[in-house]
Amino acid sequence: MLPATIGVFALQGDVREHLAALTALGVDAIGVRRPEELERCDGLVIPGGESTTMYKLAKTFELFEPLQKRVAEGMPAFGTCAGMIMLADRVEDGTADQVTLGGLDITVRRNAFGRQVDSFETELDFTGVDHPVHAVFIRAPWVESAGEGVEVLARVEGTREGAEADGRIVAVRQGQVMATSFHPEVGGDLSIHRLFVELVEKQ
Repeated sequence: MLPATIGVFALQGDVREHLAALTALGVDAIGVRRPEELERCDGLVIPGGESTTMYKLAKTFELFEPLQKRVAEGMPAFGTCAGMIMLADRVEDGTADQVTLGGLDITVRRNAFGRQVDSFETELDFTGVDHPVHAVFIRAPWVESAGEGVEVLARVEGTREGAEADGRIVAVRQGQVMATSFHPEVGGDLSIHRLFVELVEKQ
């Protein structure tokens, strides 16, 4: 049986780290910049970066509509940080022209945890992973609200005592679509990428 082919949206964002994580898990990992590369993919990772820039570049490279169509048709997708915003159906604090791929019945708040100087790291309990996950948050969003069909995989707990951030949803799954507010490609723990690979391989 041939390994799954999983693409990483490669027009902007932290592409290399995701490709390395996926390759380490034995899949055929490829950068996706063109529709013909997307056609080869059994699943797709949308990395951290800048969500409005991702949208504009995807439109320029004629990749946005094919991506939107594949996600709507059930292709497994995994978004991290800005990738979560790209997969959200609704965005708060977005730009006036903010457009997303959709796929997750969630409302996401951009830069909810603050600016670059407010970046932080913490340990999270993550559904499906049998050990605490080390999570790195960099200008991260959080999930303001999630629809009934959305499974909450992780929340921030006790990192900022009494702060508005405490208890916020930072990882979700709905059907074949996963997303995290943080950067699981940082730090060498492949557990969350492994969950996504298993999701793809079940197709």
